[in-house]
Amino acid sequence: MLLHTFTGSFGKFISEIKPQQLSSVVLHRSKRMVLDSIGVGLIGSTTDVFELALQHSDDISSVYGRKNAKLSPTLAAFVNGVATHSMDFDDTWHPATHPSGAVLPAVLALGDMMPTNRKPSGLDFLLAFNVGIEIQGRLMRFSNEAHNIPKRFHPPTVVGTMGSAAACARLLSLDHSQCSHALAIAASLSGAPMANAATQSKPLHIANAARFGLEAALLASRGLKASPQVLDTVPGVAGFNAFYEDYVSRPLGSPSDDGHMFLLEEQDMAFKRFPAHLGMHWVADAAASVHKHLVGFGHSTFSPAQIQDIQLRVPKSKYINRPFPESEHEARHSFQFNACSALLDGEVTVQSFTPAAMSRPELLALLSRVHVEHPDDNPANFNCMYGEVQVTLLGGDILRGRCDTFYGHWRNPLTDDSLRKKFRNNAGMVLSSEKIERVIDVVDQLDRIENCSSLLSELQ
Repeated sequence: MLLHTFTGSFGKFISEIKPQQLSSVVLHRSKRMVLDSIGVGLIGSTTDVFELALQHSDDISSVYGRKNAKLSPTLAAFVNGVATHSMDFDDTWHPATHPSGAVLPAVLALGDMMPTNRKPSGLDFLLAFNVGIEIQGRLMRFSNEAHNIPKRFHPPTVVGTMGSAAACARLLSLDHSQCSHALAIAASLSGAPMANAATQSKPLHIANAARFGLEAALLASRGLKASPQVLDTVPGVAGFNAFYEDYVSRPLGSPSDDGHMFLLEEQDMAFKRFPAHLGMHWVADAAASVHKHLVGFGHSTFSPAQIQDIQLRVPKSKYINRPFPESEHEARHSFQFNACSALLDGEVTVQSFTPAAMSRPELLALLSRVHVEHPDDNPANFNCMYGEVQVTLLGGDILRGRCDTFYGHWRNPLTDDSLRKKFRNNAGMVLSSEKIERVIDVVDQLDRIENCSSLLSELQ
């Protein structure tokens, strides 16, 4: 393996990075990501798509929320990945991807698989997790296309697979050459089309990223080799630029230079307050502010009959422009549904996507009055988009709400108290209150515990 290649520089970084290079900010933010991802995985283990994915059997690695269910490590990573993304409740970063769901299920399954005398410490576990997050962020910053809401393929199926492979390679203590091969193997196991967004198959994107990344690292550990230049630009032979046409490769600096700053230190993570595509949070907050004005007209509730027209000003993105969603998965990817739900109820919640809530006559009435505009100054980019809702009443009054940065965005992150409240609500669907508090404590102390198995044991 040539270390002077871009691919080689990534392998060297993964192999040589040390726990001491995780700053207190990175440790704190990554533990928040671990806690949130576990919580959305636990509530996700109650969904129909999780039950479908669980139809396997083996006896090695644990599954979220199921005390007696054991699967092979790669299938456990897959099933827990399904749980994590089954409700679209997991974290989102910029450039646009879901980083934790592709990595955490893989390193949990790998930690479960490792022999008792080789279980990683909590700090080693966090280092591997952060390596997986870092590799995703670095790869996406090599492309301008990656900064926008995707159109062709779902980013976690590409960078997520690479991040999962990197994290697992780090946890396995592979050498720099094996780490580079793990990334190259993962590239051959990557990709899924956006046509499956808003369907039951979208959670498989995260699930396969976790599973195939783990598989790539295990294959590399056994000696399987792949292209030593998969991240390099080689004329006439597509590597990683097969996914991002404007990809411009750059080397990753050596961790031994003591100058490396993790991207998570520079930019925090977005955590969702309700289970839907991230873009929905802008229109939901804008619509909720209009709801307050409607109620302010002197009524604790209002009738949809009062509303003549609803105008949404949102970015142009076809797969989240769904006027009349027919399933919960479509509803989670519908500007119109989330705006009308917030307009009617003042908020969007887990319950907003139940069949009873989705079929309410008053909600359907509001949906029939929605029109969508795509202003030129509102790009399909999570870092600079906005959501605007304008409601015209029968009497001619006009109410407006606008959201530039919702609560939970990386510019306005959830407080620790809000994040723990979300975790308790999600985990409470599966775990006892006592176990919930133990998980919170274990994650909080993860960088100080000698054996990560104490976390694994609390998740069933």
